[in-house]
Amino acid sequence: MKTLVIVAHPSLEQSRANAALIQELNQYDNIDFHYLYGEYPDLNIDIEREQQLLIKYDRIVLQFPMYWYSTPPLFKKWLDEVWLYGWAFGSGGDHLKGKEFIVATTVGGRKQDYLSSGRFEFTVNEFLRPIEVTIKYTDAIYLPPFVSYDALEATDEQLKSEAAKYVEHIRASAESLMN
Repeated sequence: MKTLVIVAHPSLEQSRANAALIQELNQYDNIDFHYLYGEYPDLNIDIEREQQLLIKYDRIVLQFPMYWYSTPPLFKKWLDEVWLYGWAFGSGGDHLKGKEFIVATTVGGRKQDYLSSGRFEFTVNEFLRPIEVTIKYTDAIYLPPFVSYDALEATDEQLKSEAAKYVEHIRASAESLMN
């Protein structure tokens, strides 16, 4: 199964955490990358091109940093403009049906900050709920998300460990569907 990783990071060149995740995945032939901010620096999305790209893959990983408890702006714009009525949902909108989606996000804060009793009072899964509901609304399959905490303070060794977990998460998600 070929996998597409859609990376939506507004300053990827400055992100050690996302770079580590990408570098680890880059070792696998069956994984392709699509960089939204690199493709659309002017924020003008080629909707038809993006839809055709999504059609080619059975598994899509949506990778982005948690950005003010949400997604970066271009990712939201991409979702709004590409996942259209009649294409992604609604009458005739079945192009995403049955496709597998994994959300992969890096978070600057510590895991304990993202508990109901923590500093931010909500879990990362709660912040990701709108994306989960959107994916399910298209009759696609929402697989468990991958969250890498403490991205700003992580050592190189910790980032390498997170990257290995990332690969395993993507592989385990595929295997859990087969069983």
